[in-house]
Amino acid sequence: MRLRQVALVAGDLDGTVAALCDALGLEVCHRDPGVAFFGLHNALMAVGDQFLEVVSPQREGTTAGRYLERRGGDGGYMAMFQVDDLAAERERMESLGVRIVWQGDGEGISGMHLHPADVGGAIVSFDLATPPESWGWAGPSWRSHVRTDAVRGIAAVELQSDDPSRLAGRWQEVLGGARSDVRVVAARDGRGEGIGGIDLVATDRNRAGERIDVAGVRVNLV
Repeated sequence: MRLRQVALVAGDLDGTVAALCDALGLEVCHRDPGVAFFGLHNALMAVGDQFLEVVSPQREGTTAGRYLERRGGDGGYMAMFQVDDLAAERERMESLGVRIVWQGDGEGISGMHLHPADVGGAIVSFDLATPPESWGWAGPSWRSHVRTDAVRGIAAVELQSDDPSRLAGRWQEVLGGARSDVRVVAARDGRGEGIGGIDLVATDRNRAGERIDVAGVRVNLV
């Protein structure tokens, strides 16, 4: 299982994407019309062979819109993990009492979203890509948009909670054990539980330790 994509939610899609691209030297690789099913529009940016996504509500009553209201603005929204056997993960979620709120397919990819109330902190998605080095959610030409002048990968997602031990324990159950690419910290910004930060691998190691605040998350260069 590998962290492959992190999604942020923002009220202003274009402004947020521009800020991320400017700060991190990235380029939009795909806008997925399929997210209209969820009442959203989006943009994806390749970070090496991993991805940052920004989604924004296009209509009232979306899960993303309620998340913006609950957390008081932009922030982290979803963590997507590439798995080797989606059917086995589905059975494992059933054994843990985790509900699946969506299942779907794209070109060379299948995925399922877990109910955030059963996991905590964010929506978790498990996704099976064929072949494994592909990523159908990012469109057919994402490789031509990879820019690694500033960052070259996603190292970790940081969750925050008023009860970090409880949340960390639940994520370990859902993900099948402790992981170096998921970190849970105490919430200190008054925004409650959610994705509060992302660690990106700096191409220039002299930039490691820098922090960029954008889209309601702390982007840490490591």
